[in-house]
Amino acid sequence: MLSARRPILLANARIVDPSRQLDFLGDLLIADGVIREAKRGIGAAGVPEATEIIDCRDRIVAPGLVDMRTFVGEPGAEYRETLASASQAAAAGGVTTIICQPDTTPPIDDPAIVDYVLRRARDTAIVHVHPMAALTKGLEGVEMTEIGLLKAAGAVAFTNAAKSVTNAQVMRRALTYARDFDALIVHHTEDPDLVGEGVMNEGEFAARLGLIGVPRAAETVMLERDMRLVDLAQARYHAASVTCASSLDVLRRARESGLAVSASASINHVTLNEVDVGAYRTFLKMAPPLRGEDDRHALVEALASGLLDVIMSDHNPQDVETKRLPFAEAAAGAIGLETMLAAGLRLVHSGELALVRLLHAMSTRPAELLGLPGGTLRAGAVADVIVIDPDAPWVLDPGNLKSRCKNTPFDEARLSGRVLRTIVAGRTVFEFA
Repeated sequence: MLSARRPILLANARIVDPSRQLDFLGDLLIADGVIREAKRGIGAAGVPEATEIIDCRDRIVAPGLVDMRTFVGEPGAEYRETLASASQAAAAGGVTTIICQPDTTPPIDDPAIVDYVLRRARDTAIVHVHPMAALTKGLEGVEMTEIGLLKAAGAVAFTNAAKSVTNAQVMRRALTYARDFDALIVHHTEDPDLVGEGVMNEGEFAARLGLIGVPRAAETVMLERDMRLVDLAQARYHAASVTCASSLDVLRRARESGLAVSASASINHVTLNEVDVGAYRTFLKMAPPLRGEDDRHALVEALASGLLDVIMSDHNPQDVETKRLPFAEAAAGAIGLETMLAAGLRLVHSGELALVRLLHAMSTRPAELLGLPGGTLRAGAVADVIVIDPDAPWVLDPGNLKSRCKNTPFDEARLSGRVLRTIVAGRTVFEFA
């Protein structure tokens, strides 16, 4: 149940605003759905009547997270996830905005379906929901969608979801049209022919398990091709899920040549590696697959330097029937909305990544890339705010997760740090009991 939207003072907090690289002790005042001010010494005397005052001593106040890659089953696969259940999971994980993917049934390739998703979200979701539209009709990679009409209907970017557009001419045309509408193309970079029947990272560990591997080149070859096409079209481009050091080299060269390219990595790929698959643990089967520790470390370094822009959940609910199978036959994908921040805090606690940088990659940068409000604690900004206890220890019990499916790679993991309160547009939508 949502709380009333009354003024809120988050007092005595450690305020972290990644949009301005600020980290200081102070207070944050919210009223009428926006942030009024964030500074030291606002105090109870300087707030409107009936303000809810929350003592946040030893707690972090930060912008709500913006998850750039969330699969929601609605329409067509509501048994996996609905907009309502996904939004509940998001709120519990500190995610105040979710970007849903177009691989629904039917796909989000028509303005009417964009409108349907937005209306359903307004009626049932407790966080902001924005759809990405399909880049090609039916996600078949053959014919472009109506990019201008879909953007006008409310699509925030364009993607072929978990499928790569293998036809270079189709991809070039899509990039060219997207440039004319200042639309962002988000592309999943895996050459399906090189992936073949592969089910995990190619290498010694896959050989020991007797599993067919996916070479890193499957990702890098597609990304390299895309960079050439972006150079031709001069469009905005975002690599949906980078997983290996060789892809980072491609991105670095593209940036140095002045191309408008950016990239995400999933929380799974920056906190886990192929060894975590262990004895054929299907909850860690993903596409692209988890890579080696050297690749994971390279991704974290790229995050720290700013070469890698975004961390996303890659939330992909799969039911028991598709996961409780032999590893090679199980569906790829893991849920992540509720654990993205807690897992990311592992990098902070280990000293691999600064807290401000982690939050920038999870909130400020995705909001910037998609042209959405949020990701900041500036005065006048929408009041999408979270309160975090960075050191709270807990063990993840899948039964307590709010997602409809429970396929988490962090099953029974020991985590430190959790969200205590999530505020969306000035209204508390989640409070940890």
